[in-house]
Amino acid sequence: MSSYEAGTLAGVGSFRCESCDFAVALHMGDEVPPCPSCGGRVFHRSSLFGAPAAAPAPRSDGPAPDWLEEARGELVREGDYMAFDDGVRVRVVALQEGWTRIGRSLAAQLRLDDPTVSRRHALIHREDSGATVLDDRSLNGVFRNGERVERAEIADGDAVSVGRYTLHFLHLAGERSSQRVAGAARA
Repeated sequence: MSSYEAGTLAGVGSFRCESCDFAVALHMGDEVPPCPSCGGRVFHRSSLFGAPAAAPAPRSDGPAPDWLEEARGELVREGDYMAFDDGVRVRVVALQEGWTRIGRSLAAQLRLDDPTVSRRHALIHREDSGATVLDDRSLNGVFRNGERVERAEIADGDAVSVGRYTLHFLHLAGERSSQRVAGAARA
């Protein structure tokens, strides 16, 4: 595994992929991951405040994954959810009213433990009128359906990229959820 040294702390700081300029932030003891954008393995030190030469290729503009409709079908309660594959299993997280923090921090309600995710990466604000995703000053940015956004409304079926993860926003309306609950009660 590669490591980088700068000053007195090894592997601490911001790096960019030599091939596609995708940025990652590393901390002491972090393994250098393959580039989430292109799979490259060679990185160079980069300023945290430097802009990439070209925007990284977002991963959320392709077709929906095969597991998404199955995950949607398992939902029984009305509400908003984020569904994603964490590499081990598919996770579906219910969003609460108000703010949901997404990041690597232990304080995040939706925690993604990966060096491509900032400690405070994104926020989702949910209220009766809908949901909004906001970039929380992340290093790698937030993408909605393949387009980098600072703040954007999200709707059912939208894909939100956070680091190497693609989160799928699911909205279960009242009619379908009450039908599923009624069907379960009859069984």
